[in-house]
Amino acid sequence: MSPIENEIRSVALGSFDGMHVAHRELIERAECVVVIEHGRGSLTPGYKRSWYCDKPCAFYLLDSIRGMSAEEFVVLLHEDFPRLEKIVVGYDFRFGRGKEGTPRLLERLFDGEVVVVGEVTVEGISVHARVIRDFLSRRDLQRANRLLGRAYRIDGEPIRGQGIGSRELVPTINLRVEGYQLPGDGVYATRTGIGDRWYPSVTFLGDRSSTGGGFAVETHLLEAEPGEIKRRVFVEFHEFLRQNRRFDSLAELKMQISRDIEKAKIDYS
Repeated sequence: MSPIENEIRSVALGSFDGMHVAHRELIERAECVVVIEHGRGSLTPGYKRSWYCDKPCAFYLLDSIRGMSAEEFVVLLHEDFPRLEKIVVGYDFRFGRGKEGTPRLLERLFDGEVVVVGEVTVEGISVHARVIRDFLSRRDLQRANRLLGRAYRIDGEPIRGQGIGSRELVPTINLRVEGYQLPGDGVYATRTGIGDRWYPSVTFLGDRSSTGGGFAVETHLLEAEPGEIKRRVFVEFHEFLRQNRRFDSLAELKMQISRDIEKAKIDYS
């Protein structure tokens, strides 16, 4: 830990996958976010949690602390945060070997203040990362985004595609996306971020069955192309347009893409 982190007096503890609206209830009560990284975060993988937080983030890899008892974990927190006075956790927080630790046990082991944040709901739905992942898999962006408190966002590395889009259909940016749970296959109205600019876009996820390709994530910008792209590209998902399906010809596929673009324009108007 750095000297700055060692001055911290309050931390929020959790896995924080998604940095959703319930997580924000914890974060606003602490100076620092302490992420217990399971290595399977798929809404905001790894360090990317810090993109949605204006407070410092510290990380414990679960594999490195898995064998600790609840008491040993609290000792570790004291060592890493010697001025620690307050710990904020959710009502369902578990810690220590075999998940033996509960908020009530934490109150007994920690000699400072323990703040336990109760269940957070949105429109009667209990907010959890697993619930958001389920909504994404079912293409229910409206509810997923409401629980997140923002549009679901991924990022990826631009890669070379088949070349068919720019020649026969519409130009797209093909992306290699790693670590994220993607929404269910289909076509979406999106925003695509390149550098410091965001473009209205239409994004396809799924197998390119009509052009003989494999799985792809590709986005078409509805405004002027930004030229050669050498940096990471971000995609925000706003509206599900249609499911993926096979077309008998490129002409038929091109007509459908045109309809997708027009529908996306209406959604953004």
